[in-house]
Order: sequence, then C-alpha cells, then structure tokens
Amino acid sequence: MATFDLVSKVNDMELANAIGNAVKVVNGRFDFKGSNATIEYKEKEKVIEMRAEDETKVRALLDILRTNMGKRGISFKGMKESKIEATGNRMYKMTLTLSAGFDKDAQKTVNRLIKESGFKGKSQYMDEKFRLESKSIDELQEVFSFLRNHNDLDLQISMENMKR
Repeated sequence: MATFDLVSKVNDMELANAIGNAVKVVNGRFDFKGSNATIEYKEKEKVIEMRAEDETKVRALLDILRTNMGKRGISFKGMKESKIEATGNRMYKMTLTLSAGFDKDAQKTVNRLIKESGFKGKSQYMDEKFRLESKSIDELQEVFSFLRNHNDLDLQISMENMKR
C-alpha cells in the first residue's frame, strides 16, 4: 500500500530565504534609499512584520515579498493580512499571519474534498496531519493535486513521508 501524510505548514527555510531576498531587493531599490523599511519574520509567533514610513511603501514591501515567495514556491494560501496601521514615530506596519495545522473547519473541508474527488483509498486524521492510503501511488498524487489546487481549501498543504 502506498501512503503519504498531508500536512499544513510552510517550509521555514524557504520562507527565510524569500524574506532575505526581499530585504536585498528593498536595500537596492531607489525608492527605498534612506528609509527605515524592514521585513521581519517572528518564527515563534509565525508572523511576518513589515514596517515603513508610509502606506505606499508598506504595500510595496508586500509586493516585493510576494514576488520572492512566489519564486520560492511558497503559496499565499493560509496567510492572513492585517490592515496597515500607524505604530508611532511616523511609521506604519502590516503583519502577515501564517497558519499551520488543521483546525476543525479545515478538517471537515479536507474530508469533504477527499470524498468529492472520488478517492478510492483510506484517509484518517492523526496528530496534525492526514494519512492517505491507496493501492496506487498515481491516485495519491491525483488527490494531492486536486486538494492543492482547490479553491475551497485556504491552506498551504504539502506532502510528507511518502511510502510505496
């Protein structure tokens, strides 16, 4: 039996690389010369914080970050943007909150989507991940592709622990 685990998390190394590249782009851009624009990843809270002198620069930071995340293959699904807010000292900030794991609603959605896909195997939820089993590895990959590209599922999902 072929199996894999479906997990909801962002690859921290790829995210750190994307943020590092975004910071390099910001430091090299003419419109950010002499500004105090920063992009900071708080790993424990799973939050990306962007700060700049005005709202336009904060939006530009977000665009630069998204571009670099897209190049690294990091999906924007499951990221919640806050509103741009003033922080004092004539600075503005915006936060991106990353979601990890499946909450109750996401569990129900994943189960419903697996049933809708016509998957002919077993699926079970265990310890922050779904284990999918099937006789065919191709069927497992089809289900993963279906879930990853479905609009109802607003999570970054990935495959782990694939066994043939």
